[in-house]
Amino acid sequence: MTLDLACRYFLLFFFCSMLGWLMEVTCKLFQFHRFINRGFLIGPYCPIYGFGAVFVTLLLSGFSAYPLAVFLLAMLVCGTLEYLTSYLMEKLFHARWWDYSQRKFNLNGRVCANTLIPFGLLGLVMVYFLKPLVFGWFDALSETALYALSGSLAALLLTDTVVSATVLSRIRKNTSLSEKDDTEAITKSVRETLARDSALVRRTLRAFPYAKLYNRKSIEKARAARAKLKADLKQAQLRARAEIDAREEELRLAVQERKAAVKAKKEELRSKGKQLRKEQR
Repeated sequence: MTLDLACRYFLLFFFCSMLGWLMEVTCKLFQFHRFINRGFLIGPYCPIYGFGAVFVTLLLSGFSAYPLAVFLLAMLVCGTLEYLTSYLMEKLFHARWWDYSQRKFNLNGRVCANTLIPFGLLGLVMVYFLKPLVFGWFDALSETALYALSGSLAALLLTDTVVSATVLSRIRKNTSLSEKDDTEAITKSVRETLARDSALVRRTLRAFPYAKLYNRKSIEKARAARAKLKADLKQAQLRARAEIDAREEELRLAVQERKAAVKAKKEELRSKGKQLRKEQR
């Protein structure tokens, strides 16, 4: 890939990141009736949309003769990207930034049909409309303007990424210091603590109103409690089984004794009957 083409794809990435941010902000405006600066970064862009646009353009442009294939593959590509982003961000910063567990047709709460179908539709828009339009704009730029614009935006994005990563690390640090023992309590405690922190920290928390925060200590404690509960349950089951077996054995012996007593009684009555008949003769 030449430098010229790399710059074009970077500008496509940046442009679609901004479109994605605009779409997210608009959706949240209707949902919460207020402006929420969405995304992990401070600026008006959500890189996950930019990466999705680049991947769809690079991987699916060859399928442009088959709209259904573009739709389905865009769902697969973007769904995989969303899943991996959720997983990596959770591992890096000890937070579940979005959770679709309560929605139908979800995969581990990271992706669901409600997002996959729009991804497929956006893939169609990307391949058949946005890519030709945006690349046409880039063709109008001189080589110098193309390089200068790409370099400036890359520097801006890099700076934003460093600052935002620092903010996320601060949130993770406060999460790790929490003494609460469950995710809901930790999330509430950290949000209350950081509500008095810098505007950048507060912005990130507001950007993800449903984020669930946790720390390693609470996870290990929960795992230990779960393991202990499982062991206790197994022991209780074994004791219950042993008690049931013992009771069954007692009942079996009691039944045998009863049968033996009944049999002996019958033999006794039979013997007396025979003796009585002999005496009558």
